[in-house]
Order: sequence, then structure tokens, then C-alpha cells
Amino acid sequence: MPTISLRLSEKDNKLIKQYVSLHNITVSELFRNAVIDLIETEIDIEAYNQAVAESEATYTLEEVKNELGF
Repeated sequence: MPTISLRLSEKDNKLIKQYVSLHNITVSELFRNAVIDLIETEIDIEAYNQAVAESEATYTLEEVKNELGF
């Protein structure tokens, strides 16, 4: 499995160590989850922006409520 390393200040290292200890996870789990979440969020935002750009119709909240019978 590939390894990625990074440099941290002592302050950041201490904060991260306290966080992972508090949440009973490893530093690897913390960074892997944070990076994957960030990437997935950016992909979701891009897909949303693309869908909005391609959409020709827009509806108000009231129109949607009426259409759905609320």
C-alpha cells in the first residue's frame, strides 16, 4: 500500500494526536476520511453545477409544493 508523508508543525501534530485519541481512530483514518470526503464533496458540487447549467426549467418552492400536493 502506498504511503504519503507530510510535514506538520508541532502545534498541528499535537492537535491531530489529541483529536485521533479523543475519537479513537488512527491518524491514517483521519486523513484518509478527510481527503476522501473533500474529494467527494467537490465532485458533488461540480455535478450539481453542471446539472444546474444544463437545466432549462426552474421552479419556485411554491410551484413545487403545488405540484406535489402540499
